[in-house]
Amino acid sequence: MLQGAILQHTQKNPVKVLLAGAAGNLLEWFDFAIYGYFAITIGKLFFPNDDPVAQVISAFGIFAIGFLVRPLGGIWLGHVGDKHGRHAAMMISVAAMAIPTFLVGLLPTYETLGLAAPVLLLVLRMIQGLSVGGEYTTSIVYMVEHAPNHRRGFIGSFASTGAVGGILLGSATGAFLAGVLTTEQLESWGWRVPFLLGLVVGLAGLFLRRDPLAEEQQVDERDPNPLKTALRDHRGLMVRVAGLAMVNAVVFYIVFVYLVSWLQMVDGIAPVTAMEINTVSMLLLLPSMVAGGALSDKVGGKTILLCSTVLTMLLAWPLFWIMHSHNVFWIYLGQGLFAIIVGAFLGAQPSYMVQMLPHGVRCSATGLAYNITLGVAGGLSPMVATWLVHRTQDDLSPSYMIIVAAAISLWALLSDRR
Repeated sequence: MLQGAILQHTQKNPVKVLLAGAAGNLLEWFDFAIYGYFAITIGKLFFPNDDPVAQVISAFGIFAIGFLVRPLGGIWLGHVGDKHGRHAAMMISVAAMAIPTFLVGLLPTYETLGLAAPVLLLVLRMIQGLSVGGEYTTSIVYMVEHAPNHRRGFIGSFASTGAVGGILLGSATGAFLAGVLTTEQLESWGWRVPFLLGLVVGLAGLFLRRDPLAEEQQVDERDPNPLKTALRDHRGLMVRVAGLAMVNAVVFYIVFVYLVSWLQMVDGIAPVTAMEINTVSMLLLLPSMVAGGALSDKVGGKTILLCSTVLTMLLAWPLFWIMHSHNVFWIYLGQGLFAIIVGAFLGAQPSYMVQMLPHGVRCSATGLAYNITLGVAGGLSPMVATWLVHRTQDDLSPSYMIIVAAAISLWALLSDRR
């Protein structure tokens, strides 16, 4: 047990726990995800038009930068969460996401500002990355800590559903705009609409979190440097947390972010159809996550995570193969099966991951370990997948990335002796 870092929690109303954690996550991830769904349009508007593939790679490169700074955000907000309370960290994260998202919606394009346009876009994405780096991990720590012992998996799954719900809202917004606007309107001004809504979304998040989230009473002085303590005493656990996050980092961002662009570039699917397929698949992802979390309370989180990881490894290539089709039915089927398998993993993971680490360092240790994986592997996955398809001329090559990522998560699970 950590000396000088013992806290007591009073029981919270489960509905308030869910609203504070999941709703804030939903709003925050809507802001972050809309960039990925408009990557092709952003590539055209913010980078030189010499090479369409280079434009997409450049756009996903800035998408990656937002992820690469996540570990810094995890360290910063994790420290705030462990030392000053979960509430302070979660309020900061919402504000630091909403403001830069709104500014992206106002940003002039390359045609107006030249190279300054992508530079400013880069800066705003970095601020967003700092925010999201601490948001998810702090919220799952809060939700699991305040859940009844026999419902930690179920309650924790709503942290994932909040995050995915935000990404789904971004996808649905993109699909709606692509459906009601012409291509010219979408590229001229339509893409700005969801970014401008970021300010409204942020205000809603601050309202939901206006009351202190955690009723914590300080019994003794908190650890003055929780990250240092975590790195000194719990390095092995942090490595396992980082390995476990590979499914989140690579599988999720290839299947539910990059795939929208993959369907357009490889299968020639219209943007509106690609976004509609993605939206339906993510709708299926939500109940799968809740079911995975609830089932983990019955049979154990490790069992659910192992089954999901093995299925992901075995089915990644076949599912990409059936999606490599102009038949929309097969694309729906492939991504839908991914949603069921990956959803069970994402639902069971929050409770399992939080309980891997001691209370006094949870925000800092999880914020760093989880976000290193998400920052590097998750942020680079769409860009690497785009490059890999172009370089190898193998349209199914993203499935190999998924197989490797799932194998690493499998190692992390098997090496955890709990």
